Amino acid sequence: MQATIYKSTGSWYTVKTDEGDLYQARIKGVFKIDETITSTNPIAVGDHVDIQLESGEEGTAVITGIADRKNYIVRSSPQGKHKKHIVAANLDQAVLVATVREPRTSQGFIDRFLVTAAAYHIPVILVFNKMDVYRPKEMEQFGHWQAVYEDMGYTVLLTGAAEGKGIDELGELLKDKTTLISGHSGVGKSTIINGLIPGLQLKTKQVSGWSGKGLHTTTFAEMFDLPFGGRLIDTPGVREFGIVDIPKAELSHYFLEMQPYIQQCQFNNCQHLDEPGCAVKAAVEAGDIDLDRYVSYATILATINENDYD
Repeated sequence: MQATIYKSTGSWYTVKTDEGDLYQARIKGVFKIDETITSTNPIAVGDHVDIQLESGEEGTAVITGIADRKNYIVRSSPQGKHKKHIVAANLDQAVLVATVREPRTSQGFIDRFLVTAAAYHIPVILVFNKMDVYRPKEMEQFGHWQAVYEDMGYTVLLTGAAEGKGIDELGELLKDKTTLISGHSGVGKSTIINGLIPGLQLKTKQVSGWSGKGLHTTTFAEMFDLPFGGRLIDTPGVREFGIVDIPKAELSHYFLEMQPYIQQCQFNNCQHLDEPGCAVKAAVEAGDIDLDRYVSYATILATINENDYD
């Protein structure tokens, strides 16, 4: 029987069959020792699996097989900096929820997410939420980011989920697609999801006043059916988005605005730092590549350890 993983709590999984029935399922032991699976979690939300119903307990099943993934997105695992954790699989797109204030999302975090998504060929919609608390200087910052990212081809939305502003527009972009939604804790992810799926009533919490950082409300990744068609995968709020599986030589390929210039560099192995004849740096100096994006590139490059690819 075929099913899709809707929720993962570590040892048990909520699966939904193609007929729409829900079961609690566990992994057959062979998955846990399969050396070809290099992530800390062998199965992720969005995976298509084969299941067998258990005869002894009603409503439970055993996962006996996993289908090939169309794609997936990973982050560095909390269990180890150089291990990877599959966030979700078989995605059509991803939504990154960011805020310019309360709390402020750093451009470095945004760019790390976009690099990871680009590496796995997953289109991203950038949603800047909490527009109701933006003062003129925050609206100016949003306008700058909107221009920078739209120029690269990303879709950028401004929402005020608490007031329902922009939710219908976002829903149109999610219709009939499987979408991952991610972002720091406290940016209003749960409020957005509650707006998209009336009656769901996910818990929401205010930003921690003393730290300015969001409080975690989602513990495990979970997929929800959208009432207008499509599915949305909610993920735990993440403080950092660690880059894994991307060698230094490939990083610039995932900064979309750098792609037209890479082949014009004097050296094939140019890392776009101090090399002579670098077309990427020339584009930065000419204002054709945003300086802050270049700083993000250099910062991420410095964190990649080539020993991970021996």
